[in-house]
Amino acid sequence: MTTNESFKKRVRERMAQTGERYVAARRVLLGGLGDTTRPGHETDATRRRVRVTEPEVDDLAIERATGRDWDEWCDLIDAWPGNDRGHGAIAAHIAEVYGIEGWWGQGVTVGYERITGRRVVNQMSDGTFSAGKSRTCAVDIETLRSMIVDPDERAVLFPGLETTLRSKPTSKALRVGIAVDGEPVGSALFSFTPKADGRAVINVSHDALPDTAAVERWKPYWADWLTAIDDALG
Repeated sequence: MTTNESFKKRVRERMAQTGERYVAARRVLLGGLGDTTRPGHETDATRRRVRVTEPEVDDLAIERATGRDWDEWCDLIDAWPGNDRGHGAIAAHIAEVYGIEGWWGQGVTVGYERITGRRVVNQMSDGTFSAGKSRTCAVDIETLRSMIVDPDERAVLFPGLETTLRSKPTSKALRVGIAVDGEPVGSALFSFTPKADGRAVINVSHDALPDTAAVERWKPYWADWLTAIDDALG
């Protein structure tokens, strides 16, 4: 057995003994912190904070990408006096102080917000919610785009909804404002990714929804809509 395999075995044995996750057990063994399973001998390495919502990225992936796991990131952000200034301020702090910016900087911020209950699944940084669905369809992208852009065709595409084109007709992704019985219910962004076999991935992101109940109502709608588009235009 190689040294690496032997170490992984020790980590798994510790996980089975203590109930720790891989990252915590690995850190204890690497750091030589000894036996922390005895009562009263808990350390930061074995402490596990209660999570209101699980982040999208697991501990091992975030540690590989940033050098810290979720408990460490949460402790660091909690210790920063400006952590109550909102998503943008936290992301800027992470980029400036720790050099984690771009996609991973946003990921750390969103993960912290979910773990601490400041943001739940499908919630955006402004407090609204988003319902997303995608499907690979056998449709001609330009045909579908032209229907979304044209007011009369759009009425056929979205029966029962009042829609308004909010983006330029030539935009790569098309945004449509949506209302029901005169009441605005956010907007939907349609993006299209062609595939080599002639089909296309159609993604719908229904943004600015008020709550999780609205997300649960609209997700099935968009799933059915994508199925209908594939059947009608495929």
